[in-house]
Amino acid sequence: MSRIKQFDLPDLGEGLTEGEILKWLVQVGDVIELNQPIVEVETAKAAVEIPAKWGGQVQAIFHPEGATVEVGTAIIAIDTEPAAGPAAEPTGPVPAPSRPESPQSEIPPPGGAIEPGMIGGPAPGGRTAVLVGYGPRTTAAKRRPRRTTGELAQPAEPMPVSTGPLTARPAQTEPAQTEPAPAGPGPAGPATKALAKPPVRKLARDLGVDLAGLRGSGPLGSVTRDDVLRANEQAGSTQAGSTQAGSAQNGSTQNGSAALLPGPDREQRIPVKGVRRLTAENMVASAFTAPHVTEFLTVDLTRSVKALDRIRSQPDWQGIKVSPLLMVARAMLLAARRHPLVNSTWAGDEIVIKEYVNLGIAAATERGLIVPNIKDAGRLTMRELAEAMADLVRTAKAGRTAPADMAGGTMTVTNVGVFGVDSGTPILPPGESAILAIGTIRKAPWVHKEKVRIRQVATLALSFDHRIIDGELGSAFLRDVGAFLTDPEAALLAWT
Repeated sequence: MSRIKQFDLPDLGEGLTEGEILKWLVQVGDVIELNQPIVEVETAKAAVEIPAKWGGQVQAIFHPEGATVEVGTAIIAIDTEPAAGPAAEPTGPVPAPSRPESPQSEIPPPGGAIEPGMIGGPAPGGRTAVLVGYGPRTTAAKRRPRRTTGELAQPAEPMPVSTGPLTARPAQTEPAQTEPAPAGPGPAGPATKALAKPPVRKLARDLGVDLAGLRGSGPLGSVTRDDVLRANEQAGSTQAGSTQAGSAQNGSTQNGSAALLPGPDREQRIPVKGVRRLTAENMVASAFTAPHVTEFLTVDLTRSVKALDRIRSQPDWQGIKVSPLLMVARAMLLAARRHPLVNSTWAGDEIVIKEYVNLGIAAATERGLIVPNIKDAGRLTMRELAEAMADLVRTAKAGRTAPADMAGGTMTVTNVGVFGVDSGTPILPPGESAILAIGTIRKAPWVHKEKVRIRQVATLALSFDHRIIDGELGSAFLRDVGAFLTDPEAALLAWT
C-alpha cells in the first residue's frame, strides 16, 4: 500500500460538481492530523472547510487558491508515514475514474480502500461517507479533455502552493532556485499552444495578453502568473496589471467577486459563480413557477419597540442581541400556529402542510444573499430564538454557513429596513409559500386614541404562493402579524 495518498475533492452535496479553492489552510511540508481542516472551498451552496482523511505530512498541493476544481479531482498529496524516511515525490494528480451511476457502489481510490466511517469510505445503509450533512452524488463528474502538444505532453509536476499568511509557517528546506528569465516574446517557430494553468489563462484574457507570444519561466516551460504580469507591464498597463495580480492571488474580494477595475472600455466584468449563481437560479425558478401575490400593511410598532427596550434591560438578556426582527419572527411563528396552511409546500398533486417551522432569515453576506434557517423555530423560547438568530447571522457573515442549514426552510423573514427601505416585494425561496419583509421603523404622525401623535411606524410586505394561499388567508395571516407587533403583550396573553 502506497504511503503517498492523494486526497480527491469530495462531493460537497446535492448534485454539486465543482468547487472553488478559497484558501489553503496548510502548505507543503506541514504535518497534519486526521480530520484537521486543510482547505476552504466555496460551492454554489456555501464556503466550507474540508478536513483531512489521513494524518501525515503534506507532500504536494495540486491547485492554487482561486482555482475551480471538479469533484473527484486530486487536490493534495499526503505522506501517511513521514517517519519512515524520504518518500518519492508525487508525479502529479491521478485522474479519478468515472463514477458508476449507482450511488451505492464506489471505486476504491488510489492507495487502497478507505476505512469504514472515514470520509470517502463505506457508511451504514450502503451509503458513502463524505462530509457531515452531505449526501453522495448520483452522477459522474464531467471532465475537460487534457490538452497536450508535442514535447509538452508529459506528466504535470505538482505545484506547491504557499500564499498569503501561510508564508509565516515553517516549510521544508528546498534548493535555491535561480531567478526566472524575463518573460517576453519567444523566438519564431511553429505555432503551439502555450502551457499554462486555467487561472493564468483567465488572467491573460482579462489583461489582453497573448500567451502564445510569451516564453514561460515555470516547470516544463509553462507560463506563470508573473510572466503574464511582466508582459502586461511591458505593454504599458502597469496599473491594470497590478490590480489583476491582486485579484488572481487573493481569489475574491469582500463581495465574493474578482477585484477588477474598469478596463480601457470603462467596463468591469464580475464572474457569476458560487452563492451568487445559485441565488440567481433559485430566484428565477421561483419567480416563474409560483404565482406571487404581495400585500402590504403599515403598523404602529411603538409598543413593540418599548417591549424590546424592557427585554434588553433584563439581567438574563445581557449580551444577547435584541432587534425588531426578533419580534417580527416571533409574530410570524405565532401567526403560523393560527393559520397552518401558510406553512406549507406545493407538491403538484398535493399540498404538504408542515407541523414544524424552519424559519429562514435572509442575510446579505460578502458572497451574496443566503437564507439559512432555524430548525423547528416554533418550539424555541423567546431567548432561544434570539440566540439562534444571532448565531445564524454571525455564521452567515463569516461565510461558514453549512449547506444543511440552508435546506428545508418553510417560511422566511427579511429585514429591508436596515438599509433604510420602507418596503418591497420579496420573492419566495423555492419550496416555500410565504415570505415577510419588514421596512425601516420611522417616527411618523399616527392616529392613536383618537389623537394624532408621533409613533414608531413600519410597513410589512407579505409575498405568498397564490396556489396555496388565497387573498383571505394571506390577509388574515398578515393582519395577525400586525396585531402582535401593535400590542405584543396582549397578543401573547390571547394566543398562548
